[in-house]
Amino acid sequence: MLYLFLPLLAPALLLAVAVRARRSPGLRPAALPRLAEYAGLGAFVVSVMSAGLLMMEGPGSSPLLGLLGVGLSVRLDVVSVVMLCLVSFIGWIVLRYSATYMDGEARQGAFTGWMAATLAAVLLLVMSGNLVQLVLAWTATSLCLHQLLLFYRDRTTARRAARKKALVARASEVSLAIAALLLIMSYGTSDIATILATAAPDLLTITAAVLIALAAVLASAQFPTHGWLTEVMEAPTPVSALLHAGVINAGGFLLIRFADVMLAAPAVMALLVMLGGFTALFGGLVMLTQSAVKTSLAWSTIAQMAFMIMQCGLALFPLALLHIVAHSLYKAHAFLSAGEAVANVAAIRRPGPVAVPSGRNVMQAFGIGIVIYALVGAIFGFDGKSVQAIALGVILIFGVAYILAQGLADAAPGALTRRTVIYATATSVSYFLLQLAALKLTAGTLPATPAPGPLEWALILLALVSFGAVAVAQATFPLWAMHPAAAGLRVHLSNGLYANAIFDRLLGGWSKRTQL
Repeated sequence: MLYLFLPLLAPALLLAVAVRARRSPGLRPAALPRLAEYAGLGAFVVSVMSAGLLMMEGPGSSPLLGLLGVGLSVRLDVVSVVMLCLVSFIGWIVLRYSATYMDGEARQGAFTGWMAATLAAVLLLVMSGNLVQLVLAWTATSLCLHQLLLFYRDRTTARRAARKKALVARASEVSLAIAALLLIMSYGTSDIATILATAAPDLLTITAAVLIALAAVLASAQFPTHGWLTEVMEAPTPVSALLHAGVINAGGFLLIRFADVMLAAPAVMALLVMLGGFTALFGGLVMLTQSAVKTSLAWSTIAQMAFMIMQCGLALFPLALLHIVAHSLYKAHAFLSAGEAVANVAAIRRPGPVAVPSGRNVMQAFGIGIVIYALVGAIFGFDGKSVQAIALGVILIFGVAYILAQGLADAAPGALTRRTVIYATATSVSYFLLQLAALKLTAGTLPATPAPGPLEWALILLALVSFGAVAVAQATFPLWAMHPAAAGLRVHLSNGLYANAIFDRLLGGWSKRTQL
């Protein structure tokens, strides 16, 4: 099991940079930014090598330092390796981008050090083999990120947002710590592999599942504690990229890592479906009303994390892991290229008239989308697919139908119609292929999706109706956009239905303070 030492080199490289940064925390700290970039690249190479060793040696979990399973340990399996490769790759890109972006800042060295420390904490989190290390790494990630969010300490809005994030983070950390204590009491060990292998639906395990779910929901910026994520925009762009493409995924990772524990509490899973589904619809609608690019991306992250929470609630853990990978890569690119995208759009001449789909076109789009999904599913085979996964595909097709409606509009050119049909087909094929790959990759590591009971069936139908109704409303919006009620709705949605303001008031107005 000596190969389990290898993954520890990844956070060690980054921690070395963080320590080095203490010697030159100021302006243009010599070779530190490039050293950080090379450390990020080295961490990614180590992660890829760990993936190769996993394929050759198989999964493993072993304490490397400490007693009674408490101390430094590594759990190497598909989940941890995927997260290691993802986090280290994004970290490398962000560190490389930061070397130029932060050039000329008075505290560039300190920024680089805290960025490296945050990445090291996340890597230690995803490879944790015992509960104590997991809780400590979870806490360290929040504390290091807090320093990055406060990079511009003189800005009142930055201090207010960081304070709110800190409060939510402390609640998440306490929930996870109590859950870890309950699991240790129930199973007599802090070793995660042992706990997952013997998880049973007793009182302590169910209570721990509730607290794990709470910790994940708070960390993932779910309703109604989502407001901090939309307010932390005063931090430099590399921080936003790291937060939205990396750190925010910790909640989803936590649910995936403790999948066997979560399955012992079906009621908790049902709550995750309801909360995730509602927040996904809420976040998606609010996102459409935002004029600022970074704020719109923040609401997009809330919606995407909510959809991932819903996937976990439906016990689709392999697909949730796939979602983390896809969203992280997309969101890192979105934040790092946001400035260039705005400039490119501003340079484009005003487009001509937009083809507006009629109600008939929208119904045609949904019908064609469902037919395409059914045909592709028949080719790949629905046999062996869980009801939850099939329903998730239908929800995906609802989104594709919105694009199809634009191509089917009476005034749309034929080339656009053909292109949207091709996109819809490619999306359906990709869904089935990626689903097969995720299931095969995680077989034996993540539990299979159980057959739905009456409650699960009710939640699946509710999700299909809700997402379908919102998709239809979005596709037909140009037809009723001039109604007075639409203007009022847009105002309310642009303010997030005032949920964040209510949350602030319930907290006693603490977020109005200016001192830390």
